[in-house]
Amino acid sequence: MSRRNRPGTSARVKVVTTRIPATSVPSTLGVLLAGGLARRMGGGDKPMRTIGGRTILERVIARLSPQCSGLILNANGDPARFAAFGLQVVADDVPGFPGPLAGILAALDWTATNRPEIEWVVSAAGDCPFLPRDLVARLHEARARENAQLAVAASGKQSHPVIGLWRVALRDELRHALVVEDLRKIDRWTARYPLATVTWPAEPLDPFFNANTVEDISEAERLAVLDEAS
Repeated sequence: MSRRNRPGTSARVKVVTTRIPATSVPSTLGVLLAGGLARRMGGGDKPMRTIGGRTILERVIARLSPQCSGLILNANGDPARFAAFGLQVVADDVPGFPGPLAGILAALDWTATNRPEIEWVVSAAGDCPFLPRDLVARLHEARARENAQLAVAASGKQSHPVIGLWRVALRDELRHALVVEDLRKIDRWTARYPLATVTWPAEPLDPFFNANTVEDISEAERLAVLDEAS
């Protein structure tokens, strides 16, 4: 995923996208992936860092919650540290911190058990504070139009496979890939299925900017001003 975006001063036109009616979007559970080790930021929980007086996680929740039929948080360790956000915390059940695919699997399993009426899960990185407000609608629109089983987001020329739409019915196949095949890269798994890719403009700011380093926090402060003005 692209770590930072530096919008040019000439990009001032706000891009307007057509949204499909909310009633035509299938019920979709959102999972915020926060199970990483944040090594490049010295450890700890990246989503708990503050941007413009609000935690990154608070901003992600505000963006994704209105688009979903519920949100859960994928994180490992003591779940009490996230208690203030009021989300169900679901840990990986594949050992060894195998990456975001394990978090997606945990979300699919949780949905099948606790929300069996829901067939789709949308995943988002817990450190992406500027997610598009039409993320879920456009992923579903592309998935249906292209008769795909999965859909992922992109911006500019960069794909962001961690931001994706996943069919709950594929959870057993994903578990086999993770546990038996030791597969770790999301794009290697998605390559097995009909996949739709939806691209958002990266200007005036990249909606999939994520804070990977301490320096990115400073960039995020600047982008937050642009985001709030849009």
